[in-house]
Amino acid sequence: MEVEENRMKETLSAKVRPGRSLAALHVAVMLFGLSAVLGRGVSAPAVLVAAGRVLFSSAVLLALTLREGKLPRLCSRRDYALALGTGAVLAVHWTTFFLSVQTASVAVGTITFSAFPLYLTFLEPLFYRERLRAGSILNAAVLLVGVAITIPEFSFQDQIAVGAAWGMLSGFAYALMSLANRTLSVRYSARTICLYEQGAAAVLLSPALLLAGEYWSWENFAGIAAIGVVCTALAHTLYVAGQKGVRAQTAGIVSGMESVYGILYALVLLGQRPTLRELVGGAVVLLAALTATLRANSR
Repeated sequence: MEVEENRMKETLSAKVRPGRSLAALHVAVMLFGLSAVLGRGVSAPAVLVAAGRVLFSSAVLLALTLREGKLPRLCSRRDYALALGTGAVLAVHWTTFFLSVQTASVAVGTITFSAFPLYLTFLEPLFYRERLRAGSILNAAVLLVGVAITIPEFSFQDQIAVGAAWGMLSGFAYALMSLANRTLSVRYSARTICLYEQGAAAVLLSPALLLAGEYWSWENFAGIAAIGVVCTALAHTLYVAGQKGVRAQTAGIVSGMESVYGILYALVLLGQRPTLRELVGGAVVLLAALTATLRANSR
């Protein structure tokens, strides 16, 4: 048994090809962008959408895990605390993200959320004692410019600005999650990490189900189920797996493409035409994401 555990640790800690990791990240981000559109279409409060999302996703992950064997255990109390604490941050992230999308628009919500690499640029070297790279600072600055272009007026009396503020808070929560997942992904599989994190988020958000009766409809149920199963259980697993082969800052920059995918989905599925500001901001974000991808492939 000891030999098997050592083999598992060696496998999980083995170096993953950056190209494969980046492919997983891009597919995950495409699905994340779809969740914004589905969340916008659901006529229910953001906290209820977030609660349904994690309940569906954690149920799917639990079923898949039990089908293959017993529930995996973590190695230490510290890891349990880190995983469950990250689940609490995840609950904040998804609730504020849907608040942003519902308050402003899909474009504003996804673009402002994409500012989280800015936080990673300074938090990652602090947490992991790494050198602060000039290229990372430049990429984060470009993303911040893209976000600023999107907001027409910096006033909390403006609905777009309020939605943008929720998006920025969502991005900060996601930055903290990315750092925690970088630590956990060295020792555990992506599914195990997602199961513990999303399970913790589901427990914390479960009181929101008291609102379910008031907003019940088959359309809302189907939308939330799709967000939970496809855009969360599948997408989040791919994202955590992809983080193993790249730095958190690179994964964060790639995630900036969520705004581009979200804008395209909103145009096709909801008929939301992006404004000139949103198009320019999205283009800036896309440029930063592509730059980070090319840099990671060249390493």
